Amino acid sequence: MEDFKFEKAVEKLEKIVEVLESGEIPLDEALKKYEEGVKLARLCNQKLAQAEKRIEVLTRQLSGQLVAEPFNPEEEEKSIRKKTKSKKESQPSEDAGSGEESDEDTEGLLF
Repeated sequence: MEDFKFEKAVEKLEKIVEVLESGEIPLDEALKKYEEGVKLARLCNQKLAQAEKRIEVLTRQLSGQLVAEPFNPEEEEKSIRKKTKSKKESQPSEDAGSGEESDEDTEGLLF
């Protein structure tokens, strides 16, 4: 599959799932479709893994300079959880405030 297109593979995989879920095809044909679906799913996962390796996260240093760093989804998730937890602990309860969340990016993470 040299000319592998992720979007086309996902569409084909969705069609295979529909056919298999319908239960209206013979067992031999269903097994062939299942095998084809497994192959497509593996190719899609490989393509996603390749794309993830290419992603870089831009971070702003204290000097204001943007720096490209490798994307690490596990570390990113831990960092987000830690920041969310510390913000919740430092914010007053919702009853004390206006109840509206601020869109202000105080840490300069968005842009």
